[in-house]
Amino acid sequence: MQPYKTTSDFGTSYYEIQKSKFYTYTAHVETEAAAREFVQGIKKKHFDARHNCSAWILGTDSSQQKSNDDGEPGGTAGNPILEAIKQHGLTNVVVVVTRYFGGIKLGAGGLIRAYNHSASLGLEATPQVEVKPVCMVSAEMDYTLLGTVENWVRTNNLRSRETEYTDKVTVKLLIEPDDVENIQSSLVDLTAGRCDINVAAPEYLAIQVKK
Repeated sequence: MQPYKTTSDFGTSYYEIQKSKFYTYTAHVETEAAAREFVQGIKKKHFDARHNCSAWILGTDSSQQKSNDDGEPGGTAGNPILEAIKQHGLTNVVVVVTRYFGGIKLGAGGLIRAYNHSASLGLEATPQVEVKPVCMVSAEMDYTLLGTVENWVRTNNLRSRETEYTDKVTVKLLIEPDDVENIQSSLVDLTAGRCDINVAAPEYLAIQVKK
């Protein structure tokens, strides 16, 4: 499992140059079928537009990539949109840029810059998350130890899930795999060995990116 960055919602933006109007739409997707469905939805929304150009990148390793010029000169629309996604370091995202021609030709260079800029505007307007592998470290202990452990969790800004209360209390921490051993050692020292620790297999955790 490897960390990656993606979008967490939809995004839109508008850009105009030389009377050509560019509407950008972005979405989080995890399959090619979902990406195609999103593109088709935008094409239906802007059925009167000459060009609905698109690109997407899929997979935690960004291995699935596709772009479509949708009638624009080859390489002037889809690829610049794809490059914008790469420039933002994102995957599992689809971008559609709809263009209404304003009567003034932009030229190949102008189109490339316009589509890349439009896609970037759309991505910048879209909430983004970092997705990292974490292990849930569960520490079961007597209630007398809870205050000490909770204070340690807050002091170290550790991520956690809801504490479980039964005959004993179980604190659940979300820890990156490389840090698990140190956290276990710290818990043992903190509680003088009076806690039972269980480490679950890694899972992905999405963390909102601050802009």
